[in-house]
Amino acid sequence: MLKIYNSIAREKQTFVPIVAGKVSMYVCGMTVYDFCHLGHARVMVVFDMVNRWLRSSGFDVNYVRNITDIDDKIIKRANENGESITELTQRFIDAMNEDSDALGILRPDIEPRATAHIQGMIDMISALIEKGHAYHADNGDVFYSVNSFKTYGKLSGKSLEDLRAGERVEVDTFKRDPMDFVLWKSVKPNEPSWDSPWGKGRPGWHIECSVMSECHLGNHFDIHGGGQDLQFPHHENEIAQSEAAHDCTFVNYWMHNGFVRVDDEKMSKSLGNFFTIRDVLKKYDAEVVRFFILRAHYRSPLNYSDKHLDDAKQALTRLYTSLRGISSDAKHDEQDVSAINFKAAMNDDFNTPEAVAVLFDLANELNKTRDVKVAAQLKGLANVLGLLNRDPESFLQAGNADSDDVSKIEQLILARAEAKQAKNFAEADRIRQELLADGVILEDSPQGTTWRRA
Repeated sequence: MLKIYNSIAREKQTFVPIVAGKVSMYVCGMTVYDFCHLGHARVMVVFDMVNRWLRSSGFDVNYVRNITDIDDKIIKRANENGESITELTQRFIDAMNEDSDALGILRPDIEPRATAHIQGMIDMISALIEKGHAYHADNGDVFYSVNSFKTYGKLSGKSLEDLRAGERVEVDTFKRDPMDFVLWKSVKPNEPSWDSPWGKGRPGWHIECSVMSECHLGNHFDIHGGGQDLQFPHHENEIAQSEAAHDCTFVNYWMHNGFVRVDDEKMSKSLGNFFTIRDVLKKYDAEVVRFFILRAHYRSPLNYSDKHLDDAKQALTRLYTSLRGISSDAKHDEQDVSAINFKAAMNDDFNTPEAVAVLFDLANELNKTRDVKVAAQLKGLANVLGLLNRDPESFLQAGNADSDDVSKIEQLILARAEAKQAKNFAEADRIRQELLADGVILEDSPQGTTWRRA
Protein backbone atom coordinates (compact mmCIF):
# COMPACT_ATOMS: atom_id res chain seq x y z
CA MET A 1 0.00 0.00 0.00
CA LEU A 2 1.06 3.57 -0.69
CA LYS A 3 2.70 5.40 2.19
CA ILE A 4 3.17 9.17 2.17
CA TYR A 5 5.33 11.27 4.46
CA ASN A 6 2.72 13.55 6.00
CA SER A 7 4.33 16.85 7.02
CA ILE A 8 1.70 17.58 9.64
CA ALA A 9 2.19 14.17 11.31
CA ARG A 10 5.97 14.14 10.72
CA GLU A 11 5.91 10.49 9.69
CA LYS A 12 5.06 8.18 6.82
CA GLN A 13 1.41 7.18 6.87
CA THR A 14 -0.60 4.69 4.84
CA PHE A 15 -2.61 6.59 2.28
CA VAL A 16 -6.35 6.13 2.71
CA PRO A 17 -8.39 8.39 0.41
CA ILE A 18 -11.53 10.10 1.67
CA VAL A 19 -13.49 8.46 -1.14
CA ALA A 20 -12.34 4.97 -2.12
CA GLY A 21 -10.63 4.94 -5.50
CA LYS A 22 -10.54 8.73 -5.82
CA VAL A 23 -7.85 11.28 -4.93
CA SER A 24 -8.33 15.02 -4.54
CA MET A 25 -5.00 16.89 -4.73
CA TYR A 26 -4.22 20.61 -4.62
CA VAL A 27 -0.75 22.03 -5.28
CA CYS A 28 0.28 25.65 -4.86
CA GLY A 29 1.27 26.88 -8.28
CA MET A 30 3.16 29.85 -9.66
CA THR A 31 2.92 33.56 -9.02
CA VAL A 32 3.12 34.69 -12.63
CA TYR A 33 5.26 37.82 -12.81
CA ASP A 34 8.49 36.33 -14.22
CA PHE A 35 9.88 33.24 -15.92
CA CYS A 36 9.85 30.02 -13.89
CA HIS A 37 13.16 28.91 -12.37
CA LEU A 38 14.43 25.43 -11.47
CA GLY A 39 12.81 25.64 -8.04
CA HIS A 40 9.46 25.93 -9.80
CA ALA A 41 10.46 23.13 -12.17
CA ARG A 42 10.99 20.86 -9.19
CA VAL A 43 7.51 21.52 -7.82
CA MET A 44 5.96 20.90 -11.23
CA VAL A 45 7.93 17.71 -11.93
CA VAL A 46 7.54 16.27 -8.41
CA PHE A 47 3.77 16.60 -8.32
CA ASP A 48 3.47 15.51 -11.94
CA MET A 49 5.27 12.34 -10.81
CA VAL A 50 2.86 11.97 -7.87
CA ASN A 51 -0.10 12.53 -10.20
CA ARG A 52 1.20 9.96 -12.70
CA TRP A 53 1.85 7.34 -10.02
CA LEU A 54 -1.56 7.76 -8.42
CA ARG A 55 -3.23 7.37 -11.82
CA SER A 56 -1.11 4.34 -12.77
CA SER A 57 -2.08 2.81 -9.41
CA GLY A 58 -5.73 2.95 -10.45
CA PHE A 59 -6.89 6.10 -8.65
CA ASP A 60 -9.26 8.59 -10.25
CA VAL A 61 -7.31 11.81 -9.57
CA ASN A 62 -8.65 15.35 -9.52
CA TYR A 63 -5.46 17.44 -9.64
CA VAL A 64 -5.79 21.18 -9.04
CA ARG A 65 -2.81 23.55 -9.33
CA ASN A 66 -3.59 27.22 -8.95
CA ILE A 67 -2.23 30.32 -10.64
CA THR A 68 -1.65 33.41 -8.51
CA ASP A 69 -2.42 36.29 -10.85
CA ILE A 70 -2.84 39.08 -8.29
CA ASP A 71 -0.04 39.80 -5.83
CA ASP A 72 2.27 42.60 -4.63
CA LYS A 73 5.07 41.46 -6.97
CA ILE A 74 2.74 41.28 -9.95
CA ILE A 75 1.44 44.81 -9.33
CA LYS A 76 4.96 46.17 -8.88
CA ARG A 77 6.27 44.52 -12.06
CA ALA A 78 3.28 45.61 -14.17
CA ASN A 79 3.70 49.21 -12.99
CA GLU A 80 7.44 49.10 -13.72
CA ASN A 81 6.75 47.75 -17.22
CA GLY A 82 3.92 50.15 -17.93
CA GLU A 83 1.60 47.29 -18.88
CA SER A 84 -1.66 45.96 -17.52
CA ILE A 85 -1.68 43.18 -14.95
CA THR A 86 -3.65 41.01 -17.37
CA GLU A 87 -1.04 41.45 -20.11
CA LEU A 88 1.80 40.68 -17.71
CA THR A 89 0.23 37.61 -16.14
CA GLN A 90 -0.97 36.10 -19.42
CA ARG A 91 2.50 36.48 -20.91
CA PHE A 92 4.08 34.57 -18.06
CA ILE A 93 1.29 31.98 -17.91
CA ASP A 94 2.05 31.23 -21.56
CA ALA A 95 5.77 31.00 -20.76
CA MET A 96 5.07 28.72 -17.78
CA ASN A 97 3.04 26.38 -19.99
CA GLU A 98 5.81 26.29 -22.60
CA ASP A 99 8.35 25.32 -19.92
CA SER A 100 5.97 22.80 -18.37
CA ASP A 101 5.20 21.14 -21.70
CA ALA A 102 8.92 20.92 -22.52
CA LEU A 103 9.50 19.06 -19.24
CA GLY A 104 6.83 16.50 -20.10
CA ILE A 105 4.44 17.63 -17.38
CA LEU A 106 0.80 16.65 -17.74
CA ARG A 107 -1.51 19.63 -17.39
CA PRO A 108 -3.47 19.64 -14.11
CA ASP A 109 -7.18 18.88 -14.38
CA ILE A 110 -8.03 22.37 -13.15
CA GLU A 111 -5.86 25.53 -13.07
CA PRO A 112 -7.91 28.16 -11.21
CA ARG A 113 -6.81 31.78 -11.25
CA ALA A 114 -7.07 33.86 -8.10
CA THR A 115 -8.80 36.77 -9.83
CA ALA A 116 -11.70 34.47 -10.82
CA HIS A 117 -12.44 33.68 -7.14
CA ILE A 118 -12.63 37.12 -5.50
CA GLN A 119 -16.26 36.70 -4.40
CA GLY A 120 -15.42 33.38 -2.75
CA MET A 121 -12.61 35.10 -0.84
CA ILE A 122 -14.97 37.86 0.31
CA ASP A 123 -17.46 35.20 1.47
CA MET A 124 -14.82 33.29 3.48
CA ILE A 125 -13.46 36.46 5.07
CA SER A 126 -17.02 37.45 6.06
CA ALA A 127 -17.53 34.03 7.66
CA LEU A 128 -14.25 34.37 9.59
CA ILE A 129 -15.28 37.79 10.92
CA GLU A 130 -18.69 36.44 11.98
CA LYS A 131 -17.03 33.57 13.87
CA GLY A 132 -14.58 35.87 15.64
CA HIS A 133 -11.49 34.71 13.75
CA ALA A 134 -10.90 37.96 11.84
CA TYR A 135 -11.36 41.70 12.37
CA HIS A 136 -11.64 44.86 10.31
CA ALA A 137 -8.81 47.15 11.40
CA ASP A 138 -8.84 50.94 11.54
CA ASN A 139 -6.64 51.21 8.42
CA GLY A 140 -9.25 49.41 6.31
CA ASP A 141 -7.45 46.05 6.16
CA VAL A 142 -8.97 42.83 7.47
CA PHE A 143 -6.67 40.62 9.57
CA TYR A 144 -6.86 37.02 10.74
CA SER A 145 -6.55 36.70 14.52
CA VAL A 146 -4.10 33.85 15.14
CA ASN A 147 -4.96 33.78 18.85
CA SER A 148 -8.50 32.72 17.93
CA PHE A 149 -7.27 29.47 16.38
CA LYS A 150 -6.04 27.29 19.24
CA THR A 151 -4.00 24.87 17.12
CA TYR A 152 -2.16 27.50 15.08
CA GLY A 153 1.37 26.21 14.41
CA LYS A 154 0.48 22.52 14.13
CA LEU A 155 1.96 22.20 10.63
CA SER A 156 5.24 23.96 11.44
CA GLY A 157 5.35 22.29 14.86
CA LYS A 158 5.83 25.58 16.70
CA SER A 159 3.78 27.37 19.30
CA LEU A 160 2.74 30.98 18.79
CA GLU A 161 5.34 31.98 21.38
CA ASP A 162 8.08 30.21 19.41
CA LEU A 163 6.90 31.76 16.19
CA ARG A 164 6.78 35.27 17.65
CA ALA A 165 10.34 34.83 18.92
CA GLY A 166 11.77 33.22 15.80
CA GLU A 167 10.02 34.83 12.86
CA ARG A 168 10.53 38.26 11.40
CA VAL A 169 7.11 39.87 11.42
CA GLU A 170 6.18 43.21 9.97
CA VAL A 171 5.45 45.78 12.66
CA ASP A 172 1.90 46.98 12.09
CA THR A 173 0.20 49.07 14.75
CA PHE A 174 -3.21 48.12 13.36
CA LYS A 175 -2.70 44.43 14.21
CA ARG A 176 -3.87 43.02 17.55
CA ASP A 177 -0.96 40.56 17.49
CA PRO A 178 2.28 40.74 15.46
CA MET A 179 1.54 37.27 14.02
CA ASP A 180 -1.87 38.26 12.66
CA PHE A 181 -1.91 38.21 8.87
CA VAL A 182 -3.86 40.13 6.27
CA LEU A 183 -6.94 38.70 4.57
CA TRP A 184 -8.07 41.83 2.73
CA LYS A 185 -5.95 44.82 1.77
CA SER A 186 -7.63 48.20 1.47
CA VAL A 187 -7.24 49.98 -1.86
CA LYS A 188 -3.95 51.77 -2.61
CA PRO A 189 -3.02 54.13 -5.47
CA ASN A 190 -2.17 52.43 -8.79
CA GLU A 191 -3.49 49.07 -7.61
CA PRO A 192 -6.44 47.00 -8.87
CA SER A 193 -9.35 46.71 -6.46
CA TRP A 194 -12.70 45.02 -5.97
CA ASP A 195 -15.77 46.08 -3.99
CA SER A 196 -16.23 44.43 -0.60
CA PRO A 197 -18.13 44.97 2.67
CA TRP A 198 -14.93 46.65 3.98
CA GLY A 199 -14.51 48.99 1.05
CA LYS A 200 -12.53 48.64 -2.15
CA GLY A 201 -9.44 46.47 -1.94
CA ARG A 202 -7.90 43.13 -2.90
CA PRO A 203 -7.26 39.80 -1.19
CA GLY A 204 -4.17 38.78 0.74
CA TRP A 205 -2.15 35.91 -0.66
CA HIS A 206 -3.03 33.21 1.88
CA ILE A 207 -6.80 33.44 1.49
CA GLU A 208 -6.51 32.78 -2.24
CA CYS A 209 -5.50 29.12 -1.92
CA SER A 210 -8.01 28.38 0.84
CA VAL A 211 -10.82 29.54 -1.42
CA MET A 212 -9.60 28.02 -4.69
CA SER A 213 -9.06 24.60 -3.11
CA GLU A 214 -12.47 24.74 -1.41
CA CYS A 215 -14.17 25.74 -4.65
CA HIS A 216 -12.76 22.84 -6.67
CA LEU A 217 -12.16 20.10 -4.06
CA GLY A 218 -14.47 20.93 -1.15
CA ASN A 219 -13.83 21.82 2.49
CA HIS A 220 -11.91 18.57 3.14
CA PHE A 221 -9.62 16.86 0.63
CA ASP A 222 -6.83 14.29 0.42
CA ILE A 223 -3.47 15.85 -0.51
CA HIS A 224 -2.08 19.38 -0.43
CA GLY A 225 1.38 19.91 -1.87
CA GLY A 226 3.97 22.57 -2.52
CA GLY A 227 7.55 23.60 -1.91
CA GLN A 228 9.09 23.34 1.53
CA ASP A 229 9.27 27.14 1.72
CA LEU A 230 5.45 27.30 1.76
CA GLN A 231 5.05 25.18 4.88
CA PHE A 232 5.21 28.34 7.01
CA PRO A 233 3.54 30.73 6.87
CA HIS A 234 1.46 30.04 3.73
CA HIS A 235 0.21 26.53 4.43
CA GLU A 236 -0.03 27.16 8.16
CA ASN A 237 -2.28 30.12 7.40
CA GLU A 238 -4.35 28.13 4.93
CA ILE A 239 -5.11 25.61 7.68
CA ALA A 240 -6.07 28.35 10.12
CA GLN A 241 -8.40 30.04 7.62
CA SER A 242 -10.08 26.93 6.22
CA GLU A 243 -10.54 25.01 9.45
CA ALA A 244 -11.83 28.07 11.30
CA ALA A 245 -14.27 28.85 8.48
CA HIS A 246 -15.62 25.31 8.06
CA ASP A 247 -15.06 23.64 11.47
CA CYS A 248 -13.56 20.51 9.91
CA THR A 249 -10.19 19.03 8.94
CA PHE A 250 -8.84 20.86 5.89
CA VAL A 251 -6.35 18.34 4.43
CA ASN A 252 -5.41 14.77 5.35
CA TYR A 253 -1.90 14.58 3.85
CA TRP A 254 0.54 17.47 3.48
CA MET A 255 3.46 16.97 1.07
CA HIS A 256 6.45 19.32 0.69
CA ASN A 257 9.31 18.94 -1.77
CA GLY A 258 12.84 19.99 -0.81
CA PHE A 259 14.70 23.05 -1.99
CA VAL A 260 16.88 23.34 -5.07
CA ARG A 261 20.24 24.58 -3.82
CA VAL A 262 23.16 26.37 -5.45
CA ASP A 263 26.44 26.45 -3.49
CA ASP A 264 24.54 25.26 -0.40
CA GLU A 265 22.06 28.15 -0.59
CA LYS A 266 18.39 27.88 -1.51
CA MET A 267 17.77 28.90 -5.12
CA SER A 268 15.51 31.96 -5.13
CA LYS A 269 14.91 35.19 -6.96
CA SER A 270 15.48 37.20 -3.79
CA LEU A 271 19.03 35.81 -3.50
CA GLY A 272 19.70 36.33 -7.20
CA ASN A 273 21.10 32.80 -7.62
CA PHE A 274 18.30 31.35 -9.69
CA PHE A 275 18.39 29.78 -13.15
CA THR A 276 15.29 30.01 -15.30
CA ILE A 277 13.99 26.81 -16.85
CA ARG A 278 14.33 28.20 -20.33
CA ASP A 279 17.95 29.20 -19.78
CA VAL A 280 18.80 25.71 -18.54
CA LEU A 281 16.97 24.17 -21.52
CA LYS A 282 19.26 26.09 -23.86
CA LYS A 283 22.11 23.91 -22.56
CA TYR A 284 20.39 20.67 -21.61
CA ASP A 285 17.73 18.45 -23.12
CA ALA A 286 14.42 18.83 -21.23
CA GLU A 287 14.27 15.12 -20.44
CA VAL A 288 17.72 15.35 -18.86
CA VAL A 289 16.42 18.09 -16.56
CA ARG A 290 13.37 15.99 -15.67
CA PHE A 291 15.59 12.98 -14.97
CA PHE A 292 17.94 15.13 -12.87
CA ILE A 293 14.98 16.14 -10.68
CA LEU A 294 13.45 12.66 -10.40
CA ARG A 295 16.56 10.71 -9.49
CA ALA A 296 16.67 12.58 -6.17
CA HIS A 297 14.02 11.89 -3.54
CA TYR A 298 11.44 14.65 -3.62
CA ARG A 299 11.95 15.58 0.05
CA SER A 300 15.74 15.83 -0.16
CA PRO A 301 17.71 18.94 -1.19
CA LEU A 302 18.58 19.01 -4.88
CA ASN A 303 22.01 20.44 -5.62
CA TYR A 304 22.18 22.24 -8.95
CA SER A 305 25.38 22.36 -10.99
CA ASP A 306 26.46 21.71 -14.56
CA LYS A 307 28.35 18.67 -13.28
CA HIS A 308 25.20 17.14 -11.79
CA LEU A 309 23.27 17.80 -14.99
CA ASP A 310 26.12 16.32 -17.05
CA ASP A 311 25.96 13.22 -14.83
CA ALA A 312 22.20 13.05 -15.37
CA LYS A 313 22.71 13.28 -19.13
CA GLN A 314 25.24 10.43 -19.10
CA ALA A 315 22.94 8.28 -16.99
CA LEU A 316 19.90 8.89 -19.19
CA THR A 317 22.08 8.19 -22.24
CA ARG A 318 22.88 4.76 -20.77
CA LEU A 319 19.18 3.95 -20.54
CA TYR A 320 18.45 5.08 -24.08
CA THR A 321 21.54 3.30 -25.45
CA SER A 322 20.33 0.00 -23.99
CA LEU A 323 17.05 0.37 -25.92
CA ARG A 324 18.76 1.17 -29.21
CA GLY A 325 17.79 -1.15 -32.02
CA ILE A 326 15.29 -3.21 -29.99
CA SER A 327 11.51 -3.17 -30.26
CA SER A 328 9.94 -2.05 -26.96
CA ASP A 329 6.33 -1.68 -27.97
CA ALA A 330 5.01 -4.65 -25.98
CA LYS A 331 3.13 -4.05 -22.72
CA HIS A 332 5.27 -4.47 -19.62
CA ASP A 333 4.58 -7.34 -17.23
CA GLU A 334 3.23 -6.06 -13.91
CA GLN A 335 3.94 -9.43 -12.25
CA ASP A 336 7.64 -9.39 -13.15
CA VAL A 337 10.05 -8.93 -10.23
CA SER A 338 11.27 -5.62 -11.66
CA ALA A 339 7.72 -4.23 -11.73
CA ILE A 340 7.15 -5.46 -8.18
CA ASN A 341 10.34 -3.77 -6.98
CA PHE A 342 9.48 -0.58 -8.88
CA LYS A 343 6.01 -0.50 -7.32
CA ALA A 344 7.42 -1.10 -3.85
CA ALA A 345 9.79 1.85 -4.28
CA MET A 346 7.10 4.20 -5.53
CA ASN A 347 4.68 3.14 -2.80
CA ASP A 348 7.32 3.99 -0.22
CA ASP A 349 6.72 7.74 -0.24
CA PHE A 350 7.42 8.04 -3.98
CA ASN A 351 11.02 6.80 -3.68
CA THR A 352 12.13 7.66 -7.21
CA PRO A 353 15.87 6.99 -6.57
CA GLU A 354 15.02 3.33 -5.86
CA ALA A 355 12.62 3.22 -8.80
CA VAL A 356 15.32 4.61 -11.11
CA ALA A 357 17.73 1.96 -9.78
CA VAL A 358 15.27 -0.68 -11.02
CA LEU A 359 15.46 0.93 -14.49
CA PHE A 360 19.25 0.61 -14.51
CA ASP A 361 19.05 -3.04 -13.45
CA LEU A 362 16.78 -3.64 -16.43
CA ALA A 363 19.14 -1.71 -18.74
CA ASN A 364 22.07 -3.88 -17.59
CA GLU A 365 20.04 -7.02 -18.25
CA LEU A 366 18.99 -5.69 -21.64
CA ASN A 367 22.58 -5.00 -22.64
CA LYS A 368 23.35 -8.68 -22.00
CA THR A 369 20.23 -10.37 -23.36
CA ARG A 370 18.81 -7.97 -25.99
CA ASP A 371 15.44 -9.42 -24.99
CA VAL A 372 12.40 -7.53 -26.34
CA LYS A 373 10.45 -8.36 -23.16
CA VAL A 374 13.13 -6.71 -21.02
CA ALA A 375 13.08 -3.70 -23.34
CA ALA A 376 9.30 -3.43 -23.00
CA GLN A 377 9.62 -3.68 -19.22
CA LEU A 378 12.27 -0.93 -19.09
CA LYS A 379 10.33 1.44 -21.30
CA GLY A 380 6.98 0.69 -19.67
CA LEU A 381 8.19 1.39 -16.14
CA ALA A 382 10.13 4.48 -17.21
CA ASN A 383 7.05 5.86 -18.96
CA VAL A 384 5.27 5.88 -15.59
CA LEU A 385 7.81 8.54 -14.55
CA GLY A 386 7.47 10.39 -17.84
CA LEU A 387 10.85 9.09 -19.08
CA LEU A 388 12.09 7.19 -22.16
CA ASN A 389 9.07 8.24 -24.23
CA ARG A 390 11.18 9.03 -27.30
CA ASP A 391 12.78 6.92 -29.97
CA PRO A 392 16.36 6.23 -28.78
CA GLU A 393 17.84 7.72 -31.94
CA SER A 394 16.01 11.03 -31.46
CA PHE A 395 17.44 11.36 -27.96
CA LEU A 396 20.95 10.09 -28.65
CA GLN A 397 21.37 12.24 -31.75
CA ALA A 398 19.64 15.31 -30.37
CA GLY A 399 21.57 18.53 -30.08
CA ASN A 400 21.56 22.10 -31.20
CA ALA A 401 22.39 20.91 -34.69
CA ASP A 402 20.29 21.59 -37.76
CA SER A 403 19.59 19.12 -40.56
CA ASP A 404 22.69 20.23 -42.50
CA ASP A 405 24.83 19.19 -39.54
CA VAL A 406 23.18 15.76 -39.43
CA SER A 407 23.71 15.41 -43.17
CA LYS A 408 27.41 16.23 -42.74
CA ILE A 409 27.77 13.61 -40.00
CA GLU A 410 26.16 10.95 -42.15
CA GLN A 411 28.39 11.85 -45.11
CA LEU A 412 31.51 11.51 -42.94
CA ILE A 413 30.31 8.15 -41.64
CA LEU A 414 29.84 6.99 -45.24
CA ALA A 415 33.32 8.28 -46.17
CA ARG A 416 34.80 6.43 -43.19
CA ALA A 417 33.09 3.20 -44.27
CA GLU A 418 34.54 3.61 -47.76
CA ALA A 419 38.00 4.28 -46.29
CA LYS A 420 37.79 1.13 -44.17
CA GLN A 421 36.67 -0.90 -47.17
CA ALA A 422 39.70 0.42 -49.07
CA LYS A 423 41.84 -0.55 -46.05
CA ASN A 424 42.77 3.12 -45.57
CA PHE A 425 42.56 2.81 -41.79
CA ALA A 426 44.50 6.01 -41.16
CA GLU A 427 41.80 8.01 -43.00
CA ALA A 428 39.06 6.09 -41.18
CA ASP A 429 40.65 6.96 -37.82
CA ARG A 430 41.05 10.59 -38.88
CA ILE A 431 37.33 10.83 -39.68
CA ARG A 432 36.42 9.24 -36.34
CA GLN A 433 38.61 11.79 -34.51
CA GLU A 434 37.15 14.67 -36.52
CA LEU A 435 33.64 13.65 -35.51
CA LEU A 436 34.69 13.10 -31.90
CA ALA A 437 36.13 16.62 -31.80
CA ASP A 438 32.67 17.85 -32.86
CA GLY A 439 31.03 15.89 -30.02
CA VAL A 440 29.89 12.91 -32.11
CA ILE A 441 30.66 9.37 -30.91
CA LEU A 442 30.64 6.49 -33.41
CA GLU A 443 29.65 2.98 -32.34
CA ASP A 444 30.50 0.08 -34.65
CA SER A 445 28.64 -3.23 -34.61
CA PRO A 446 28.11 -6.14 -37.02
CA GLN A 447 24.94 -4.36 -38.14
CA GLY A 448 26.82 -1.19 -39.08
CA THR A 449 27.83 2.12 -37.53
CA THR A 450 25.55 4.27 -35.39
CA TRP A 451 26.30 7.60 -33.79
CA ARG A 452 25.26 9.71 -30.81
CA ARG A 453 26.08 13.05 -29.27
CA ALA A 454 28.81 13.03 -26.66
